[in-house]
Amino acid sequence: MAVLKLYRDKLKHNYDHLDTIFKAHGIDWGIVTKLLCGHEQFLREVLALGVREIHDSRVTNLKAIKNIAPDVQTVYIKPAPKKSIPEIIQYADVSFQTELDIIRLLSEEAVKQGKLHKIIIMIEMGDLREGVMGDDLVDFYEQVFELPGISVIGLGANFNCLHGVMPTRDKLIQLSLYKQIIEARFNIKIPWVSGGTSVTIPLLFTHQLPKGINHFRIGEALFFGLNLFTGETFEGMYDDVFELSAEIIELTEKPMIPSGVLAENPSGDSFEIDESLYGKTSHRAILDVGLLDVNPKFLLPAEDLSIVGASSDMLVVELGENERNYKVGDVLHFSLRYMGALSILNSRYINKVIV
Repeated sequence: MAVLKLYRDKLKHNYDHLDTIFKAHGIDWGIVTKLLCGHEQFLREVLALGVREIHDSRVTNLKAIKNIAPDVQTVYIKPAPKKSIPEIIQYADVSFQTELDIIRLLSEEAVKQGKLHKIIIMIEMGDLREGVMGDDLVDFYEQVFELPGISVIGLGANFNCLHGVMPTRDKLIQLSLYKQIIEARFNIKIPWVSGGTSVTIPLLFTHQLPKGINHFRIGEALFFGLNLFTGETFEGMYDDVFELSAEIIELTEKPMIPSGVLAENPSGDSFEIDESLYGKTSHRAILDVGLLDVNPKFLLPAEDLSIVGASSDMLVVELGENERNYKVGDVLHFSLRYMGALSILNSRYINKVIV
């Protein structure tokens, strides 16, 4: 069985590094754990870091978090489906909201459960995923702020989630101004402007982050140390908190070009012949991991090899002359991109361990 390893020391190092940065800038932050898919062992490792706030997009994951650490503030980070409202009130202290009818239902349920449910109103800032349109915000807030059982603790926005729209100083200033408009119009104080995610961190280092942005939600930077502006690893951080290990289950020297009539494979891919490879051979290895677990484009080989492709439960890699003399039973290693780790953590066929 293939194995996904989480390196405890590297995770702690990245957490401490980020925590130091955010504290220096007076910024509150929480960890986004949706990547972990509710895996209890890994959730315990994150909570052991001293985390005070956890964000997730699945109510079942928030329930697992509350069972482990009842005092940690939990945040549900997508608009709520109606059928989940009772559980959201029960297991989420805070939620991101964009729909008036849903907030009214949350209000009714919060009163029923005797709770005060906090919300962050998400505002559309150009990426065209979730968010209230800016022109509608004042009217929207006016219908929300006096609802019983509801407390608006922030305004927020997402970037780079759907269409790749990146955060800029101007967009974040605009987000901060929405807070000022609401506070002036209704004579209230809103604690947070939650404009920060992993993609926003580089603006801190270039002094482009407006002072009004005082709350971040961080996942990818914590687990992968990735600067989403440059594609490089942040200085002082690890990019290999996770590592996938997969065993070689076949290793044979084979032609580099398939023979026979070619058609689309089950994934819908068509193979194009490179005539320069006719007559050439290479050592090909099959590994015990496949498309059911991860898309190969999200795998970063640690060894000198190239990924040929994958079927449902097997990955084919090319080892060239096999100069390291790999054999059946040996293990190859891969670092992961975010979406690769997400798939593997959601796969019940991959063993997960703490190192």
